Amino acid sequence: MKVVILAGGRGTRLSEETISKPKPLVEAGGKPLVWHIMQNYARFGFTEFILLVGYKGDMLRDYFANFWRNQSDVTFDLASPNLNIHKVRSLPWQVSIIETGNDTSTGSRISKIKNLIDGDFMLTYGDGISDVDINQLLKAHKDSDSLVTLTAVQPPARFGALNLENNTVRNFEEKPSGEGSWVNGGFFVMSKEVFDYMSEKDCSLESDVLPIIAANGELSAYKHHGFWQPVDTVRDLFRLETAIVSENLPWL
Repeated sequence: MKVVILAGGRGTRLSEETISKPKPLVEAGGKPLVWHIMQNYARFGFTEFILLVGYKGDMLRDYFANFWRNQSDVTFDLASPNLNIHKVRSLPWQVSIIETGNDTSTGSRISKIKNLIDGDFMLTYGDGISDVDINQLLKAHKDSDSLVTLTAVQPPARFGALNLENNTVRNFEEKPSGEGSWVNGGFFVMSKEVFDYMSEKDCSLESDVLPIIAANGELSAYKHHGFWQPVDTVRDLFRLETAIVSENLPWL
């Protein structure tokens, strides 16, 4: 099953870092955010990725183009273009980089890869780190028989909340009343039919697509009680750095 990663936004709230690089390449613990995300999928055996890029997308292309060499021990002969590879530490992943534009809305980005998807697929954002159990998420999706299953998490109350009824998402609440509310954690499983709800013309996954699917009773939730850290601000990045040091994240 393919894993689609939204990696094209400008990340303006983290401008201290994203002025010079796309947000998925912002580093935590010496590794880019996108590396952490992909490692969690890979530990469950999902290694076929599609990155939907836009802002500074060439930097993501360069990162993966040079990944094999940069993970190797090499000797360069500076008198010639030759190099000697001693040890390779690369990864058996397949990564497709798809250009989707600098300012394209999330739903419109996803709609551009309709012809690359032949069944159910997974989707996440390039700036949310979690130890979500992907196998359990997939099982929840299959058991629910829904069009889309999202991962629900319980962060502080500053996030918009989900109104859940028996693991079915009924609607979205922009300003939850207190801590403990369930929110969209950004790790999805989607059936291919979700493309019927999308358009390449300014279509937002969050504002245009998911609310309609929820209203139709076709949006389910898998409740994740483990680690989850979005990286929207410098403060969030500091929290993630702290967690990398203090918590036993399973892919490290």
